[in-house]
Amino acid sequence: MSTPVASSTVKTTPSVSGNAIVAVLGFCGIVVSLMQTLVVPIIPQLPHLISASPADASWAVTATLLAAAVVTPISGRLGDMFGKKKILIISLGLVVAGSVVCAFADSLIPLIVGRSLQGASVGVIPLGISILRDELPPRKVAGAMAIVSATLGVGGAIGLPIAAAVAQVADWHVLFWMSAVLGLVCAALAAAVIPESSVRNPGRFDFVGAIGLSAALILFLLPITKGGTWGWSDPLTLGLLAGSLVLFLAWGFLQLRTARPLVDLRVSARPHVLFTNLASIAIGFAMYGNSLTLPQLLMAPEATGYGLGLSMVTAGLALAPGGLVMMALSPVSAKLSAWRGPRITLMVGSVVVGLGYTFVYFLSSSVWMIVVGGMIIGAGVGLSYSSMPALIIGSVPISETAAANGLNSLMRSIGTSSAAAVISVVLASMTVTLGTATIPSFDAFRATFVIAIVAAVVSLAFAFLIPRSRPPATAAPHA
Repeated sequence: MSTPVASSTVKTTPSVSGNAIVAVLGFCGIVVSLMQTLVVPIIPQLPHLISASPADASWAVTATLLAAAVVTPISGRLGDMFGKKKILIISLGLVVAGSVVCAFADSLIPLIVGRSLQGASVGVIPLGISILRDELPPRKVAGAMAIVSATLGVGGAIGLPIAAAVAQVADWHVLFWMSAVLGLVCAALAAAVIPESSVRNPGRFDFVGAIGLSAALILFLLPITKGGTWGWSDPLTLGLLAGSLVLFLAWGFLQLRTARPLVDLRVSARPHVLFTNLASIAIGFAMYGNSLTLPQLLMAPEATGYGLGLSMVTAGLALAPGGLVMMALSPVSAKLSAWRGPRITLMVGSVVVGLGYTFVYFLSSSVWMIVVGGMIIGAGVGLSYSSMPALIIGSVPISETAAANGLNSLMRSIGTSSAAAVISVVLASMTVTLGTATIPSFDAFRATFVIAIVAAVVSLAFAFLIPRSRPPATAAPHA
C-alpha cells in the first residue's frame, strides 16, 4: 500500500509568534487534562448527590476514560484530513458542551453523557503537538512539543487540589460551570491565535475502521475498569476480554487491506513507532500508580501508623509540585533530546520514574518524603512524555502526524486504565480494619510501588529496543 501524500508539505510561516501558539496550546492541554480529575474530590459523595449506587456513580469516571480512548485516534485522523485547528476547536467545544450538560445534571444519565463529552476532548493534546510540527521553525519544535506533551500530567496534578477546594466551598455543579468557562476561553484563544495548517491527508474517512476500533477498545477497557466490581473471573469480564481480542484481530486484518485506513498499521509496526508506543503503555501505567496511591497514603488516618491524615485539598497541594516539575523539565527534556536523541531521554525518564518509586518505597513516613518522591516521579514522567512525540513524528509522514500522535496518546490511556485495574485490585485485597473502616495496608502500598518500578523497567527495556538511527524520511522535507 502506498503512503498517502499530503496536499501540502510546505511549512507555512504563522502570522503570530511561535511563543503565542505554544502558550495557547499548552493552556488548552492543561484545561483538557483537568477533565480527568475534575470529579475525583466528589466521588465519595456522588452516589448521594445523583441518587445512584456507588457502582453506578463510578461511571462518571469510566465514561470519561472510554470516550477519551475511543475518540483520540479518530480525532487525530480527522485532523489530518480536514484541518487540525478545525478539529481542535471542535474538541474544545466538546469540553464546553459536556460541562454544561453536567452543570445541569442531577441524575446519573445526564452526568454520564456530559462526562463522555468531556473525555472526548482529550484529542486536543495530540492535535496540538501535530500543529506545532506544522507551524513552528524546526529549531523550536522539540521544546514546544515537550511543553505541550507535559500538560497531560500537569493538568491532572494541579486539577486535584483546585477541584477539591472548589467542591469544599461551593455546590458541586460549580466545578462544571468553571470547566465550561475554561473551555470557552480555550476555544476563543485557539480560534484567534492558532493558524490552520495547509498540511492535509485527504481521502475517504475509514468509518469501518473507526467503528471496529471503538468497539474493540470498549470491549477491552470496560472489563479492565469494571473488573474489580464485576469480578475478574466473572463470565461477563472474561467474555468481553475475549471479544475484544477477536475484534482487534479482525480490525487489524481489515486495516491492512484498506486503502486509507484509520491507523496505518504498517507505519505503526516500524520499530521506532512500535517500541515507543509499547513504552508509552508502561509509562502511562507507572504514572497513574502515582495518582492512585500517594493521595491515599497521604489521606490515610494517622492511627494506622503509616497514614498521614491529610485532607483531600492538602493532599492534592502536596502532590501538585510533581505536576509542576513535569512542566519545568520540558526545556531540559528538549535539550537532552537535541544532545543525545529522544530515545535516550525516554530511557532517562524511565530510570527516574523507577528511582522515584524506589524512594517512596523506603521513605514514606512523612509528608515531605511523599512530596519529594512525587516530584521525582513527576520529573521522570515529564522526561518520558516529552520525548515520545519527537520519536513518533520522526518516524511517520508529516501527513499522518496527528493520527500517529493520537494513537500514541491512546497507548498511554491503555497504560493508565490497566494501572487503575491492577492497583485497585492490590489495594482492595490487602487491607486493615480501623474501627468500622477497611483501608489498604502499608504492605499494599509498597506492593503497588514495586509494580510501578517493574513498569518503569519495562518502559526502559522498550526504549532500549528503539533503533538508535532515525528511520528513512517518509515525506518531503519541510523548511
